[in-house]
Amino acid sequence: MAEIGLRGLTKRFGEVTAVSGLTLEAASGELVALLGPSGCGKTTTLRMVAGFETPTAGRITLGDRDVTGEAPEHRNCGMVFQHYALFPHLTVAQNVAFGLQMRRVPRADSERRVAAILDKVGLGGLGRRLPRELSGGQQQRTALARALVINPSVLLLDEPLANLDAKLREEMRFYIRSLQREFGITTLYVTHDQAEALVLADRVAVLMDGVLRQFDAPEEIYHRPRSAAVAAFIGLTNLLPGTVVSRAGEAMVVDTPAGRVRGRGVPDLAPGARAMLSIRPEHIDLGGEAADGANRLRGVVVERTFLGAITDVRVQVGDGLVLRVQGRATAPQRGGERVTVSFPDDAAWAVPADA
Repeated sequence: MAEIGLRGLTKRFGEVTAVSGLTLEAASGELVALLGPSGCGKTTTLRMVAGFETPTAGRITLGDRDVTGEAPEHRNCGMVFQHYALFPHLTVAQNVAFGLQMRRVPRADSERRVAAILDKVGLGGLGRRLPRELSGGQQQRTALARALVINPSVLLLDEPLANLDAKLREEMRFYIRSLQREFGITTLYVTHDQAEALVLADRVAVLMDGVLRQFDAPEEIYHRPRSAAVAAFIGLTNLLPGTVVSRAGEAMVVDTPAGRVRGRGVPDLAPGARAMLSIRPEHIDLGGEAADGANRLRGVVVERTFLGAITDVRVQVGDGLVLRVQGRATAPQRGGERVTVSFPDDAAWAVPADA
């Protein structure tokens, strides 16, 4: 049985539908990322699971219990908010112990559990400090400790890394993932950061305008998106418009303004259908020897940008059609140079043009 189950979950605020008919499951011990742009309904979904918002329609189950109408304190959810919501006048230990006090856990047991969880999150010896005396990473770990110390059935994280600098955010991604695996706790993780979702999650639910657009493993979301909107939102990609000429199983041929391209695609694209080809910049080779059978398009370099470990080159391959190519930092191509870009069939993934 799924540890978290959402069935037809809908939330309306007046005339606005924040979440529409959301159905998904998170298995025991699984980390599911709710990913999408601002206003897509991901935080509203998390708040409904926690009990802070009442669904307009649909059901929420935690384990074998239907908790749709239950109060937050009866759901046994641990939650970490974006701004941590630490009590400024309480010490680290007191903040962590707050949930235990609300559950009337005996003092000796509470102190033992608080000490153990602080050691687990690397805050042993800092229990007497106030939140203002902690770094951003330490505050985040305090909030995690407070959520975990109550032994919750599920963990809910609402953009917990949004307030950290880039280097610390990257470090904390791996820390949260290792901690979640160690505890084996089923987790819903809200983020608008695509890289964060791909690194952390077992599966990613992509939400747009309150609607679930795709729910898959990170590799599937990235390499085999089901729509142009998902392809464009996840990472960086080139979207090349065209018309399907023929297909055999998953393989297809697409006519584009830059030339004919062989690729793969979603099942519902028939010959004659308008399509968009998603081609990731790192899968395109600029110059050099193309592999046998690779797609080849001719173009002109319009811009070259040094990004440190890689170089981003923009190549115009058609009227108003520019492909971004990312490769080795020593790439010699310069503006105005005529080049050939190449990529294998399985690097071009076709989706419906209007999806």
